[in-house]
Amino acid sequence: MDNVMQVELGDRSYPIYMGAGHLDNSNLLTKHIKSKQVVVVTNETIAPLYLDRVTRHLQDYQLEVIILPDGEQYKTLSTLDIIFNELLLKKFSRNATLIALGGGVIGDLSGFAAACYQRGIPFIQIPTTLLSQVDSSVGGKTGVNHALGKNMLGAFYQPQCVIIDVDVLDTLDDRQLAAGIAEVIKYGLIRDISFFEWIEANVTKLLARDKSALTYIIDRSCHNKAEIVACDERESGIRAILNLGHTFGHAIETGMGYGKYLHGEAVAIGTCQAAELSRQLGWLTENDVLRVKNIFQRVGLPIKAPESLSAETFLELMAVDKKNVDGDIRLILLKSLGEATLPVAVEKSELLKVLNN
Repeated sequence: MDNVMQVELGDRSYPIYMGAGHLDNSNLLTKHIKSKQVVVVTNETIAPLYLDRVTRHLQDYQLEVIILPDGEQYKTLSTLDIIFNELLLKKFSRNATLIALGGGVIGDLSGFAAACYQRGIPFIQIPTTLLSQVDSSVGGKTGVNHALGKNMLGAFYQPQCVIIDVDVLDTLDDRQLAAGIAEVIKYGLIRDISFFEWIEANVTKLLARDKSALTYIIDRSCHNKAEIVACDERESGIRAILNLGHTFGHAIETGMGYGKYLHGEAVAIGTCQAAELSRQLGWLTENDVLRVKNIFQRVGLPIKAPESLSAETFLELMAVDKKNVDGDIRLILLKSLGEATLPVAVEKSELLKVLNN
């Protein structure tokens, strides 16, 4: 696959390049860099694997590299300050380009730093995990976590481009691969039932890292997300459906301590809870819920919430969510497999049935 897709956002539109060997294509990167100042932000895991492949295209630039520790627990304001300090110490101007080389944490941190530094500098996403390739690198959501809530501090800020090289998934560990597939399954459940059925039929290929199967899910996931973001860039309407399972999932990530559960693992559990709640409300059948749980289990993802997280703690954490209005907990649920609701206010009693199950 060698594919270019456009995220249509008027003067903020940008391309997503998808293919094999893209890290070795200097033109893809350099044609989106407008000045001589470039900073690459990556982490300790990715730097030894792919940093040289990117920086060798940048020898003619004033280049700085920032290598951050790896993990969701470092997606904080204090880590953000490391990036700001480097930009200020090296006197980077507002025309400098920031390149995010890594998974979702690096992309979210770098994008937020780019949005804030001198009120906005250009940045480029080079996602290196499946989850970041199919989800977090596309659509301009950036931010950091707070001790009281995940992704509660951030900005909508679009990149100049997204460069996806499917070959980097060769070095992705099995747990991270499964976590990425969780977000892929989400697209099928919220709006693309034929995609969900394709995933059900091709789990074995995906787990075996069949290159054509991985390429297909990246392409179809990005198309789904790009269409939604083009309709609703700042999540005032339809974009909210991308949060299926996320209110439950974020509560797990926050309550258990950032990094204990990978984002995709927490979303898998949250999606099972959302499916169960949808069944309680009369929208899904018991068999629908079993299909949802079964697909996550086959991928090797958890489907049950941690027993150490009480229902009351769960509710407290779910109350800190950007979709909530006037104290009501509002969730994305499923009218059917392949059709998500917009945010629905849910009675505490209904939530407790799921959380106590």
